[in-house]
Amino acid sequence: MFGLGTLINAAAIIIGGVFGLLFGKLMSESVQETLSKACGICVLFVGMAGAFEEMFTVAGSGLVSGGTIMIIVSIALGALIGEIIGIEKWFEKLGEWLKIKTGNAKDKLFVDGFVTASLTVCIGAMAIVGAIQDGLTGDYSTLLTKGILDFLIIAVMTCSLGKGCIFSALPVALWQGSITLLARFIKPIMTEAALSNLSLVGSILIFCVGLNLVWGKKVRVANFLPSIILAVLFAFIW
Repeated sequence: MFGLGTLINAAAIIIGGVFGLLFGKLMSESVQETLSKACGICVLFVGMAGAFEEMFTVAGSGLVSGGTIMIIVSIALGALIGEIIGIEKWFEKLGEWLKIKTGNAKDKLFVDGFVTASLTVCIGAMAIVGAIQDGLTGDYSTLLTKGILDFLIIAVMTCSLGKGCIFSALPVALWQGSITLLARFIKPIMTEAALSNLSLVGSILIFCVGLNLVWGKKVRVANFLPSIILAVLFAFIW
């Protein structure tokens, strides 16, 4: 069944969120804050690991870095485009709309939880590769693995950031579902070099999400999203 992977992934996020919400209510405010920092540290290292994996290659007895120009151009130009468009504000407006429509108008953490969780589970090569596999062959194994990871991530995030995290299932369903439907058109673009660039820049953005979790909102990560598209295009230009 085509699209099953995205359905499983979205369901895993919802279940993980409900699970985290139930356990979060049993924790004191200080424990929730510590858990949020712990989650942020984990996200930081996930982002670093993904970035280092793509940046460094073994040459002889040492490591050689690459992709520096691509990173600078993609992220700087992507951030500029994102700021002009105001992507972060659109994410926040969607969060505010969901907050009101779901009866959570008094939840001060709802929008922050929704935006942070959405960026964490939507960014990355795994979502795109898995959705393409699902759309072309019906193979949902990659998205199943991603669903398990997202279950754990959202469960932990929801404990500290609240029920807004649960609604990250919506952008995941829309994003991955769209890629699944357009898989035949997207697949030729996703060359090995393009996927490598996407994974590298995506990992850096995930690192930025971790920064916000640990030290408070310092980076408007959503405004950096055009960087991912530019990173893919860079593979065909450079």
